[in-house]
Amino acid sequence: MMTLIINIVSMLRKGNAMTDKPTVLITGASTGIGAAYAERFARRGHDLVLVARNTARMEALADRLRRDTGVTIDIVAADLVDPAERAVVEARLRDDARIGILINNAGASLAGTFLDQTADDIDRLVALNTTALVRLAHAVAPRLAQAGEGAIVNIGSVVGLAPEFGMPVYGATKSFVLHLSQALSLQLASQGVYVQAVLPAATRTEIWGHAGVDVDTLSGVMEVDDRVDAALVGFDRREIVTIPPLHDGGQWTDFEAARQAMIPGFAQSRPADHYLASA
Repeated sequence: MMTLIINIVSMLRKGNAMTDKPTVLITGASTGIGAAYAERFARRGHDLVLVARNTARMEALADRLRRDTGVTIDIVAADLVDPAERAVVEARLRDDARIGILINNAGASLAGTFLDQTADDIDRLVALNTTALVRLAHAVAPRLAQAGEGAIVNIGSVVGLAPEFGMPVYGATKSFVLHLSQALSLQLASQGVYVQAVLPAATRTEIWGHAGVDVDTLSGVMEVDDRVDAALVGFDRREIVTIPPLHDGGQWTDFEAARQAMIPGFAQSRPADHYLASA
């Protein structure tokens, strides 16, 4: 009889574990896009781990969301450019089996042209926008793949598709985000891990002020709530690439088709005719 009771309790616990919603870890969560993601997932009933440098802002956000939604929220104060502080977040992603969704949102931009920017500022930008993002994804991906479920959302930018916007280093880091996300999707989808790249255009966040730009002087700026809600529609549809401002989705489909059509032509033993020296 006791054995039967133990087995029933064990089955109930397993059933509850399977229906539990995964905890969501969000970087850059103190304000803007990260804070909006926190609110949306909290209202969906997910517990949260918020990561950013500004503890006071995260505490205020967490207090409000705990009160409004009843979810559990942990706060990790970390500068993701600092290897020691980033390592704490990586360990949390590796070891906390409750975390099933990573929102890789932390990022920055730089004011001025490439010639104006200092090497140290560029180094910090690349470290945050690429190194931190890929290390956090690498920390969580093996566990998610082993579990056969989970999601990694990487926040990129349409600037990664458009060098014409004149942001060479920032745009290059966002091209990295897109390529990484698409490649990870190809590798991890069969193991149950969903990877999404989100490519916003100009969004009303504090990143503009940090880059020395008055956002009110810009046109076509999307509000944060609209941008995150659109990204979550793509998330729920399991899109690999979501571009909230692109009204003609067929343009992206055509772009991808043209890119993929070139791939068979890359494996050649001789240069293309138009690169051969004329006789």
